[in-house]
Amino acid sequence: MKVARIAVIAIALIAGLFALILARSMGGGDKSEPVVITKEAPQIKMDEVLTAANNIPLGSNLTADMFVWRKWPVGSTGPGFILRSKRPEADSELLGSVARGSFLSGEPINEAKIATAGKGMMASILPKGYRAVATRISPETSAGGFILPKDRVDVILTVESNRGVASETILSNIRVLAIDQTVEDQDGQKVVVGETATLELTPSQSEVLVTSQRQGQLALALRSLEDAKGDDPDVDDRSGTITLVRNGNLIKRTVKQ
Repeated sequence: MKVARIAVIAIALIAGLFALILARSMGGGDKSEPVVITKEAPQIKMDEVLTAANNIPLGSNLTADMFVWRKWPVGSTGPGFILRSKRPEADSELLGSVARGSFLSGEPINEAKIATAGKGMMASILPKGYRAVATRISPETSAGGFILPKDRVDVILTVESNRGVASETILSNIRVLAIDQTVEDQDGQKVVVGETATLELTPSQSEVLVTSQRQGQLALALRSLEDAKGDDPDVDDRSGTITLVRNGNLIKRTVKQ
């Protein structure tokens, strides 16, 4: 009896094992790995755009450290952008130009906001309401040629009359916009000389200077950095005096801004 049960159990196990093997062979024959389809991302065409390396205020003279090339999508460039593919030497070509508008750090350099020499450079650095007026100078009348752009000066008028020679400061704390300095060889030494200085003046100060040029000789007196308070309108001296000569007499007229 026990032998018969064992035989039945053994047959059942064999049959079950055979059925499992048959099922696996039938179900796994066509089985394959799942196919993953990946879509390639579209390639964005890039170029390099000339941008501001830091904040650039209005009127700044552009130097090499103010520029940096940054990668930029070609489709996002504007008409005024400077592309390296078209102008690879732009960062050198624009040196010495003047910013006619301010730039924020990372902002693309727009040529519409840049003034190059001979194209409105002087007008771009003039504050609103001021004029650029030129006056003739010499080393003897310009602190020996040591006056440079952005310096502050006093303008002194010397008039000769029948009473003698008189000098008067007609304009005080005036900013020098430009000076046509050249280097000459005198007695074997290099000397910086200039013939014209361009000053930043209000309209009333312009009248003072132009009138004074016809009355006598003008000289520029260089002010120290501590005395040059041109950035503070509360202490900046913006008065002027016109000195006229009539019948050998000196006549003065003070002009306020």
